[in-house]
Amino acid sequence: MEFQATPHNNDKLSSILKNIEELNHLKDIDTILDKILFEARQLSNADAGSIFIVDEQKLRFGYVHNDTLFKEDESNEAIYVDFTLPVNDKSIVGYVASTCDTLVIDDAYQIPSDRPYTFNDMYDHKSGYTTKSILTIPLMTFHDKLVGVMQLINAKEDGRIIPFSKESQALVPLFANNAGVAIDRGIMNREMILRMVRMAELRDPTETGAHVLRVGAYSAEIYHQWAIKHGIDIQEMKRKKDLIRLAAMLHDVGKVGIPDKILKKPDKLSDQEFNEMKWHTVYGGRLFINQTSNLDKMSMDITLNHHERWAGGGYPGRINDIMMPEITMGDPKKVDEIPLSARIVALADVFDALTSSRSYKSPWSDDDAMEKIESESGKHFDPEIVTIFFKIFPVIKAIRNKYREQA
Repeated sequence: MEFQATPHNNDKLSSILKNIEELNHLKDIDTILDKILFEARQLSNADAGSIFIVDEQKLRFGYVHNDTLFKEDESNEAIYVDFTLPVNDKSIVGYVASTCDTLVIDDAYQIPSDRPYTFNDMYDHKSGYTTKSILTIPLMTFHDKLVGVMQLINAKEDGRIIPFSKESQALVPLFANNAGVAIDRGIMNREMILRMVRMAELRDPTETGAHVLRVGAYSAEIYHQWAIKHGIDIQEMKRKKDLIRLAAMLHDVGKVGIPDKILKKPDKLSDQEFNEMKWHTVYGGRLFINQTSNLDKMSMDITLNHHERWAGGGYPGRINDIMMPEITMGDPKKVDEIPLSARIVALADVFDALTSSRSYKSPWSDDDAMEKIESESGKHFDPEIVTIFFKIFPVIKAIRNKYREQA
């Protein structure tokens, strides 16, 4: 679809360029997908949409929006559904992935029978939603590498569902051409974090990729609700959510400095061993002492402080200079002395540890874990964070299901 230079379209083009610049400041793939989907829907006035990411020879569900079904800015377990589709011409997104061509459908229930693809109406039947107009676009990098497929659903005008306009068919792919580059960068960023985690996993078998993905996602969704409650500007909220997901994944990276005899001990640690284990917070903080970004700062806040306790009694406490060769742990921090990001990760990490299997224990049930967390509200955990955690527990369970440990 050819782009026509008109005053109206020039305004749209300026908006696209601004949004592309904002994408360049985001780091985590989930935040990038959320931004891309939101802006593409704004360009086309689409009620809903989803993005699938290329995963080897499959399309893995990545993100979803739906203004009709989901409350604005509420945490939503639907974004953590885990399923894949083959890259072939049987489904609409599979067809677009196979051909790398944009596909426009005015009525999903009136697709001509000579088309190879069909519309799967299972979601409509399950949710009560009605899909009609669909705009499906390949997401490519500048080197013509397919990284995903975006599907926009139900263009609207004056509350009515209409076919996607010629303008949308021209402008959205223009945005998508640059969005693909951001997605590729987001995937590489997360993979870089996971490589650091795998380095720690070589030392500590409990520090798995699935564990840190869960802790990162739990933390991001807890922060999201905290930010809404405190009236944080939506753009600021998204920037911080972007950072906390990645920084939380690095919470225990300092364990690389702990001896194997402690990290790989199959039994409960002795008091002396536990005291030595405490130093992983300091070692982790030291990794981010030369800060070049907000991600470095938040990573240091979390690695250093995620074992502090709301009422005190945690570690490593107040330390003037963590780079000094001879330091001692100081008086425990408490309440607002502990950075918000670390207070969030403290709860996310403990919940995941309780409900995960370890060599020395079986996983706790959700009821037992939640009872423990409730009993520690105001002691170990920030009471406000506990309340938010309980509020979004369906989302927490969806995250856990998506990032299961691999057998």
